[in-house]
Amino acid sequence: MKNLDSVFVDVDYFCQTFLPSWKNTLFLLVSNKEISLLVSYLAK
Repeated sequence: MKNLDSVFVDVDYFCQTFLPSWKNTLFLLVSNKEISLLVSYLAK
């Protein structure tokens, strides 16, 4: 169970640090709707 918690914490940290900066980079390339769809897909 400890390993599962560790994985969850790592994924959560990744989502909170990487995704916002990635969204800012993609803002110029794709629409907000496309970004929202992709982020929601990755969050599943």
